[in-house]
Amino acid sequence: MSQFYLTALQLALCLGPMALGIFISMKVFNIPDITTDGSYTLGAVVTATGLIQHWPAWVILPACMCAGALAGVCTGVIHTKLKIDALLAGILVMTGLYSVNLIFLGRSNVPLINQPGIFTSVTIFQNVLFNQVVIAICITVLLMMILNYVLKTDFGIAMRATGNNPVMTKSMGINNDMVKILGLAIANALTGLSGYLVAQYQNFTDINMGIGIVITGLGSVLIADALKTWMHLTSIGWQIVLVIVGSILFQMVLAGTLAMGIDPNWLKLVTALFVLMIVALPRLTSALQKS
Repeated sequence: MSQFYLTALQLALCLGPMALGIFISMKVFNIPDITTDGSYTLGAVVTATGLIQHWPAWVILPACMCAGALAGVCTGVIHTKLKIDALLAGILVMTGLYSVNLIFLGRSNVPLINQPGIFTSVTIFQNVLFNQVVIAICITVLLMMILNYVLKTDFGIAMRATGNNPVMTKSMGINNDMVKILGLAIANALTGLSGYLVAQYQNFTDINMGIGIVITGLGSVLIADALKTWMHLTSIGWQIVLVIVGSILFQMVLAGTLAMGIDPNWLKLVTALFVLMIVALPRLTSALQKS
């Protein structure tokens, strides 16, 4: 595998936590959470602020996740307590976070070149990229194991049941509002973690880096959904694995597109068309089978 595709693999793994966050909000709770765009940048902003202040990378990591979780709590409270539509609640928090991120960052772009980070913490191979990919794989595997465990606990089962049938869970005494707030906090904590990883992967934090990132996560989740249907893998553990696989496939398609020589200015359009194809293909196949 060339260095180009290894870099794409590393980016896919860095974006994996964000895809898992969208999986929780969209597939577990059936909530289109647009907060992602803001909490992703928030994680990167906290990373840049911490690294510039010479904080250790392992100290910045929980700070990024807590910042993302706080954003998710805001969206959850607005949605459940103020009874505002989840989509609008996410848009409101995302819009507010733009100003918050700009204030904390101090300017629109902060370079992080030569700043020691999580990807420079371990040296196994002489090739720096190999070390970075290994670290990204270790973080992703650990994250999948933790999330798999959480979603199989009583709280995790309550989360999944709340998304499937809120009337039933309410009748069983489960506080649906609290479960949704905590679920959105977990989803955006994962997104903040993704911003933390990507900021160090690309060696800079930009105030606009989160714009449209939800489409990337959505594409990964939709690919995972299609794979789940085709392969008949319905367990929660396999769904988590397939989301990461979806993230990798998504980035490999984009890398292949760039390798074909397509102008990078067309990349956002290619991304949108790819997601549209993923969404439309199962429906078109089903319609053709019925006709």
